[in-house]
Amino acid sequence: MKTVTIALLAMAVSATPAFAAMPMAKISEATARSTALSLVKGGVVKSSELEKEHGTMIYSFDITEPNKPGVEEVQISAYTGKLINRHHESAAKEITEAKIEASEAMVAKKQPQ
Repeated sequence: MKTVTIALLAMAVSATPAFAAMPMAKISEATARSTALSLVKGGVVKSSELEKEHGTMIYSFDITEPNKPGVEEVQISAYTGKLINRHHESAAKEITEAKIEASEAMVAKKQPQ
């Protein structure tokens, strides 16, 4: 029993910095998604993620538009629900960005927690 308690305590202590560095979102993803879609008429969310960027938590949505190549990337504050950034990414830029994110994920996965 003592070994289990120590192991659980060690896991909790090692996990704490990761959670402390990532404050909780104050608005839901559904609310942020609705805001993003209201900005891109006729758009469909291709992907979304909650991430920390430039020191703040954001929801990032890649939204496809009918008859338009690439995606519209819309970033919504996870704290206020307001638009942070919006820009168009060509199909080529989207592919490059996906490769970079995959590489970053591999590096992060290899690093000790």
